[in-house]
Amino acid sequence: MKKIIFLSFVFQSFMLVAQDAESHFKKAELLYNNDEIVEAIKEYTKAIEVDNAHMNSYLRRGFAYNMIENYEESVKDFSKVIEINPKHIWAYISRGSSYNKLKKYKEALNDFNKAISLDPENQEAYNNRGWAKKFLDDTDGACEDWNKSKKLGNGEAKIILKNNQCK
Repeated sequence: MKKIIFLSFVFQSFMLVAQDAESHFKKAELLYNNDEIVEAIKEYTKAIEVDNAHMNSYLRRGFAYNMIENYEESVKDFSKVIEINPKHIWAYISRGSSYNKLKKYKEALNDFNKAISLDPENQEAYNNRGWAKKFLDDTDGACEDWNKSKKLGNGEAKIILKNNQCK
């Protein structure tokens, strides 16, 4: 009987923690959607403090850090998402984009390559990989990626191709 009561207590405690993390996450989402980015970051952080495996809080906080151009912190959050779920395509694309902003183009290229290996039809991964290649002086490779992105439906790619004199 004591074992059942203890297990019931553990389960109830876990549910309270999960609910509390989720309530902070929901509050953060409202703040984020109202462009209150710094306040949203605080709420995502509270959700993470309650549940350090709350993947969506890391992902969304990474986006929020990008909004305020704190790319170092966004890289950390996207890395945590990848640690939790190594097949999270958007975490690789987002971290790669942050690496591009930090001018860490080789790291960005690795992330975009991984995203493409997970989803060979992802137009954003090709588009962003094109930028990493361009900054690594691989103009032909960049143009190939932008052409692939365009073929996959990225409307922005047509302009990028023209502006970068790609064939």
